[in-house]
Amino acid sequence: MKRNNKIRARVLTIAILILVNSTLDLFCQSLSDPTHAEPKVITPGNGTSAPSDAIVLFDGTSLSQWCGEKGGQANWKVENKVMTVVKGAGSIYTKQSFGDCQLHIEWRTPKDVKQKGQSRGNSGVIFQRRYELQILDSYNNPTYFDGQAGSIYNQSPPLVNVSLKPGEWQTYDVIFMAPRYSSDGKLEIPPRITAFQNGVLIQNNFIIKGVTMPYVTFDAYYKDQLQLQDHGDDGNPVSYRNIWIREL
Repeated sequence: MKRNNKIRARVLTIAILILVNSTLDLFCQSLSDPTHAEPKVITPGNGTSAPSDAIVLFDGTSLSQWCGEKGGQANWKVENKVMTVVKGAGSIYTKQSFGDCQLHIEWRTPKDVKQKGQSRGNSGVIFQRRYELQILDSYNNPTYFDGQAGSIYNQSPPLVNVSLKPGEWQTYDVIFMAPRYSSDGKLEIPPRITAFQNGVLIQNNFIIKGVTMPYVTFDAYYKDQLQLQDHGDDGNPVSYRNIWIREL
């Protein structure tokens, strides 16, 4: 009899817990904002592949997603699943324009060091053809702080220098928020950027104060092309691989 009573007590306890949990779940649901949409299910990348909702800008096979400055062919070298700057070929630009985005890009400066300062493995990731996240061989290579790797060029040095040795692959993972303008073209919200280099935070929601490329204007563009820079240095071509972007 006592054993039956214990079993009944356990069953009753379990039933009460189920009821309490269900009640709490319904209560929490009642507090939830009904306007929220169900999050889209995507497959994450695995380090070499992109998330399922990403636009692959370079997978190692071709420059089909890129063009030259005036819309012609992108003339950088593609070899062994890597693309490399060709001096004098000019910067390259995505055929598609982007606003708010998440960007993943891997880059490498030459193993053999031939120059110093800004002439040593120099390139750049330039959002909307205006806002440059600097690429530079900054391993034991002194230069001005807002011009080293991970800087927002001429505006914000990186929080830390996490540059690897020349010839080693490095990564940038970036969240870029495009500027917002009023109907009459006045800037209401400036662009912002958060960036990680090799998994370490180097720019923390930095508010970009103006264009970092001097030949363009701080005007009412919400979307524009992503640019990779040909800095034109002798013997220091930067290479890229595994580039993908997610529109936010």
